[in-house]
Amino acid sequence: MDFKYDVIVIGAGHAGCEAAVAAANLGSKTCLITMDMNKIAQISCNPAVGGIAKGQIVREIDALGGQMGLVTDQTAIQFRILNRSKGPAMWSPRAQCDREKFIWAWREKLDHTPNLHIWQDTVRELLVENGEVVGLITLWGVTFHAKCVIMTAGTFLNGLMHIGRNQLPGGRMAEPASYHLTESIARHGITYGRMKTGTPARVDKRSVNFDLMENQAGEIDFHKFSFMNNKVRQLKQLDCWTCYTTEESHQVLRSGLADSPMYNGQITSIGPRYCPSVETKIVTFPDKNQHQLFLEPEGETTNELYLNGFSSSLPMDIQIAALKKIPAFKDLVLYRPGYAIEYDYFDPTQLTHTLESKIIKNLFFAGQMNGTTGYEEAGGQGLVAGVNAHINCHGGQPFTLARDEAYIGVLIDDLVIKGVDEPYRMFTSRAEYRILLRMDDADVRLTERAYQLGLATRERYDLLKTKQEAVEQIIAFAQNYSMKPDLINGALEQIGTTPLRQGCKLIEILNRPQVTFDNITKHIPAFQELLAKATSATPGREEEVLEAAEILLKYQGYIDRERMIAEKLARLESIKIRGKFNYSSLQSLSIEARQKLTQIDPETIAQASRIPGVSPSDINVLLVLCGR
Repeated sequence: MDFKYDVIVIGAGHAGCEAAVAAANLGSKTCLITMDMNKIAQISCNPAVGGIAKGQIVREIDALGGQMGLVTDQTAIQFRILNRSKGPAMWSPRAQCDREKFIWAWREKLDHTPNLHIWQDTVRELLVENGEVVGLITLWGVTFHAKCVIMTAGTFLNGLMHIGRNQLPGGRMAEPASYHLTESIARHGITYGRMKTGTPARVDKRSVNFDLMENQAGEIDFHKFSFMNNKVRQLKQLDCWTCYTTEESHQVLRSGLADSPMYNGQITSIGPRYCPSVETKIVTFPDKNQHQLFLEPEGETTNELYLNGFSSSLPMDIQIAALKKIPAFKDLVLYRPGYAIEYDYFDPTQLTHTLESKIIKNLFFAGQMNGTTGYEEAGGQGLVAGVNAHINCHGGQPFTLARDEAYIGVLIDDLVIKGVDEPYRMFTSRAEYRILLRMDDADVRLTERAYQLGLATRERYDLLKTKQEAVEQIIAFAQNYSMKPDLINGALEQIGTTPLRQGCKLIEILNRPQVTFDNITKHIPAFQELLAKATSATPGREEEVLEAAEILLKYQGYIDRERMIAEKLARLESIKIRGKFNYSSLQSLSIEARQKLTQIDPETIAQASRIPGVSPSDINVLLVLCGR
């Protein structure tokens, strides 16, 4: 059999699903190939979406017309905003989801996407002619021809699972690994390596003593992931719980280290620094006698719970014995133990910022195959790869995102310029412009671009413009409305801030840390009238509009300063250097700079400046050679 498509996506995880929907919605005839149609968009580890910086990525995916935010809102069983004690640049949404409902919500999205077909099979070999991908062959001997291929195989390439000294081939528990494909890619000169990740035990809720744990409830307010979702939570909202390991449990864990794949030489690949196994914690921090654990629901009705913080590949009996030394888990029953998994990844410095291979034309890579970890990082990459695969098929300018434009832009730039030496996880600290990349303004930053591409609908575009107009009206009111002391002093004293001695503009009061729209404007009848009028075209979004206006009023100085810095540095992004120099012959550059510049071949001076090992003096040499 022989099939023909514009775009073929290999792997139906979070990167693959976003890539396939993006390419198909733009008009490319697309096929998504997956080993199991019942495990599409599986939230393989914790069934949670978002978190610090990751939540911002989901908001960006949504603003660009992606699906992750909508699916998360539809299947959330707990929602929280993290980092509320900090400024809005650090606020990050996170949702615990129903694992099974998440899969089927995604499957419904795929089934109802025009131009998109699904094929259940395993890809065995890429077809490459004259340095350009032209298709693939599956394990069942089916040939697919395509103008572009997107690789999103996650942890399945030569996947190997570990529990103690036991090893089992697989990409996830009870799911087979994918063989031959890595070698099929590598024979064309694309380099790869091995990484490791892991997952904790799954716990039976009926065996837990919750009286010995601390409850962690979710939040019920207007916040959500998708701008297009204007509904309350659709599923029953559930609690999470926290407790701590004990010194007795640590003693049991230490007794099993000789059989730990992490410490007996069985696993040699690199694991995630920021999501360490519990055995890594007790070895790295021997002076700590406890580590926090989070017990989180896997679904709306199931008894299965996820034990966050206890990722492990220790022998099964050691894991169980250690957990039973924790008071709340004295009578613990498991569904399955934790395990580690090793898998192949490909060096992302071999990609351009469109995520296309520099070596094989029209071949794209996205997700964990690029050395990242996390559903959100994968989804962001998948969307960018899907858009650019469509562009390669039908024409248009490459679609890339700058570091001051999106966390997705920071992610991809870090991958292709700096590469990875461990599984890459996004944090707010990786973004130098995080005041510009807030969760509340993702749509303002990106919807215009998505609309021009054809990913964002006219409905979404018009709704955003209406919201922006409402925000501008509120800001103008605050800047111009004069407050009288007798009207507001009682409220100011009630919230613990100094009363007015004379009249002032509302914006001056709002700039006080204790003052918010919520606790002050109910005393201003004129404001209530304005708010009702300004949001009449966006019913149900009053709180969302107020939050956006308040952030812009309170933080405008910081936002303006960061924008100015970004614009100055953007000048270096305009200085193109790819193809201009034979770096190995430039003796005025350091040896390391010559090697790194030759390997990565940056597009601009700004990209060159972010390569580890390329010093400011090396950049000055390049600027001089460019005539600057």
